[in-house]
Formats: sequence, C-alpha cells, structure tokens
Amino acid sequence: MQETRQNKIARLLQKELSMIFQEQTRSMHGVMVSVTRAKVSPDLSICTAYLSIFPSERGEELLKNIERSTQQIRFALGQRVRHQLRIVPELRFFIDDSLDYIDRIDELLGK
Repeated sequence: MQETRQNKIARLLQKELSMIFQEQTRSMHGVMVSVTRAKVSPDLSICTAYLSIFPSERGEELLKNIERSTQQIRFALGQRVRHQLRIVPELRFFIDDSLDYIDRIDELLGK
C-alpha cells in the first residue's frame, strides 16, 4: 500500500518539476532540462530527481546552478502541490546519463 502512494507522489513531483524546469529554461535558448525519473523515500521526506540535460556538455554547469537554486525550486514546487501534500520533500538532483550511455553503445556497435 505504501509503495503505491510513493509512486503516485513521485509521478506528481516529476510532472511538476518538469513544468518548473520548462518555465525556467524557456529564456535560455538551446538548453533543455527534463526530469526523467523521480523517486521518493518511504517517509516521503526526500525526492531524488534524475535530470536529462541537453546539451550534455553543459550538464555539470547546469546541475551546479540547479543545486544552488534548490530552495527556490522547492518553494515553487510547494506552491504547485500545496493542496496535495502537507510537506514538500527535500530535493536532490542527479544527472541521468543513460541517453549518453545508449549513444555510446550504438556507436560501438556501429564499428
């Protein structure tokens, strides 16, 4: 039962974080940030979000900027989910490099 609630909250947070990043990166031409996966801890206090950043060369730089503005992102998220959640979870961000990994495998198989 608890796992079902975790999954629902993770989907909600993934959707809302995607919308927040879409709004923030709209002014930055040539940059796209998407949330590929969100996981919530069993006590719903920590949300781990995996980000796919395009172009991937600027991934580390953008991740540092995102980590610096975590409090503002959490506040914006709280404004969006205030009727669904009592407590907005702490946010942790990681780069999801699975697409780069897939491209590398395709490149090696093509040789």
